[in-house]
Amino acid sequence: MDVDHQEIDTTEQPNLREQAYQAFTERLLARELKPGQFISQRKLVALTGLTLGAIRELIPRLEAEGLIRTVPQRGMQIAHVDLSLVRHAFQFRLFLEREAIALFTASVSDEELRRLRRDHESVLARHGKEPGRRLLDEAQAVDWGFHDRIIDALDNPIISNAYRVNSIKIRLIRREQTRLDDGMLVPAMKDHLNVIAALESRDPGKAQAALGQHIENARRRALEL
Repeated sequence: MDVDHQEIDTTEQPNLREQAYQAFTERLLARELKPGQFISQRKLVALTGLTLGAIRELIPRLEAEGLIRTVPQRGMQIAHVDLSLVRHAFQFRLFLEREAIALFTASVSDEELRRLRRDHESVLARHGKEPGRRLLDEAQAVDWGFHDRIIDALDNPIISNAYRVNSIKIRLIRREQTRLDDGMLVPAMKDHLNVIAALESRDPGKAQAALGQHIENARRRALEL
């Protein structure tokens, strides 16, 4: 009986830790937790609906990923967004995505490229003709999904996980402005279509240059905010 009980604990515990992590990041990106905010373990329990034990096990991971830090005599602080974070996060993103897209150029199928082009052209064609928020939400999903796909095509969970953490930090940068808005939608979609055209040419150098320009455009907007 003791062995059976122990086996149940070891299979359930990782799931609970992952639930805690997902709950935390969802609250963070929903702005229920704000950059620089101090927060207690019990507040995290109330926000996530998970146990104190799950939250305590979550904290070392959040600290290791730079999403929180412990300040002596003050407690836990949500990652603070500053100029240094903007520069470091975009530099990390550029390094990963430039290498990933060079490989993606050779591995992506013609069928997937056609689908990616259709998704982006559909957003552009409907711009100004549909209710703003609904189309912006779809455009945002197309935007983030495109970048995630380039990274995930590497089939390397270590890189994918590091990229996801960095993406969370980028989305913390004045999230209401770094999300696509009506003025950013068209330039972002056109940037992506330039990258897709380079992918269609099967030229890794062109794909890297197009993607690098897109990320630089996004970085410049973030630094100007």
